[in-house]
Order: sequence, then C-alpha cells, then structure tokens
Amino acid sequence: MRFYLISDNIDTLTGMRLAGIEGVCVHEREEAIEALDSAMEMDDVAVILMTEKLIALAEDRVNIYKQTRMTPLISEIPDRHAGSDVTASISRYVREAIGIEL
Repeated sequence: MRFYLISDNIDTLTGMRLAGIEGVCVHEREEAIEALDSAMEMDDVAVILMTEKLIALAEDRVNIYKQTRMTPLISEIPDRHAGSDVTASISRYVREAIGIEL
C-alpha cells in the first residue's frame, strides 16, 4: 500500500517524490477530478494526498468519495503557499466526517 499525491504545485510534487511518493501535478478542476478518479481506482493506493487548493476546486467529488468509499483515504495537505490554518482544516474534516465540533 502506498501514498499518492495530487498537487497543484510542482515543488510539492518534487519534494514528495524525494520521499518516495509518486503523483501528478494538475491545475484545473477537470484535471483534478480526472486525477482523483484515476487514483481512486488504483488498487495499491491507501492514501491520496491532495493540496488544499485542489480540494477546494473538486470539493464536491472529494466529499462523495469520502462519504461512499472506505479506501483510499483522501487527506488534505497544505502546500508551500498554504493560505489556511492546518488545524482548521483538520477540525473541518472531523466535523464533516463524524459531526463533532472541535
């Protein structure tokens, strides 16, 4: 089982590749959805990492997968231009997933 990255930033992709995590770099909503759909069908992927910008672009598709599929796990990561608080992102995810406000 492995991680897979869907990023909008080539620097993030390069850094993750140095850590042994493969992925793709996309910039548009349709590209993000296509990359996510493809990654969801990979049998050996356990965790899909997506940058916060791409999560926002494809939020509807991400939410469908989170609500209907147990695996792979989709996790939001900040990129080097992170505009939001990581703690707020985690709190929002917990609230959406199990209905508990942190």
